[in-house]
Amino acid sequence: MKNVLLGAVLMTTAMPVAAMAADLPYPTKAEVVVMEPMFSWTGFYLGANVGYGGNEFEYPFSVSSDGFPVASGSATVDSSGFFGGAQIGYNYQFLNNVVLGVEADFQWSGIEGKFDAGLNVPLAGAGASLQAGSEVEWFGTIRARLGYAFDHLLVYGTGGAAYGKVKSTVSVVAPGFLLSESADDTNWGWTAGAGFEYAINNNWTLKTEYLYVDLGETTAISGFLAPGVYGSLDAKTTFHTIKAGLNYKF
Repeated sequence: MKNVLLGAVLMTTAMPVAAMAADLPYPTKAEVVVMEPMFSWTGFYLGANVGYGGNEFEYPFSVSSDGFPVASGSATVDSSGFFGGAQIGYNYQFLNNVVLGVEADFQWSGIEGKFDAGLNVPLAGAGASLQAGSEVEWFGTIRARLGYAFDHLLVYGTGGAAYGKVKSTVSVVAPGFLLSESADDTNWGWTAGAGFEYAINNNWTLKTEYLYVDLGETTAISGFLAPGVYGSLDAKTTFHTIKAGLNYKF
């Protein structure tokens, strides 16, 4: 009899416990969310580019006879052409996504322009023709870059030094007179612009960039053109460029 009573008590106690256990949630597998890391622009890179450039070449000139000015002025000519080359650089990305970098590039260039102008020489009572032109055979830049990274997209401004080889030719034809001169100089100047770059993956990036390049002013002619006749002609080289490039980031 005692055993029957004890069994009944145990069953009465176990039933609520079993009911409570049934109400408890079954354990489930933990859900793991893998976050993709932010792209980092820090590192060295190397790449190639192609582009198009142009503007106006400017040619200030003056002619004097026995110390008296007889002709002066300035002529301009449209310039244009394609170019292509390579670039190398380094970026460092700060924790606030500001990116600071330095880049150097070199371009083989076909940017050129020529003009033909008529001159009036009152003291000589005659006219003359002036033909001149310039070609940027190659150029390069050494620039700092400062930008902001929106993960895979980098927007930046840039500026620094520019250099290039400019070939200028001049031909003056007048009654009883012919002059043909050329100057082939390496000029230094400055450049400034802006661009944006997009990371396709961890190593390859695409860029588009605008630069204004000023290679300064050089003298194409400076000296006596004839006995008692002194002339000078300068060539000022400036141009805009737009280019697209592909970089490999190490």
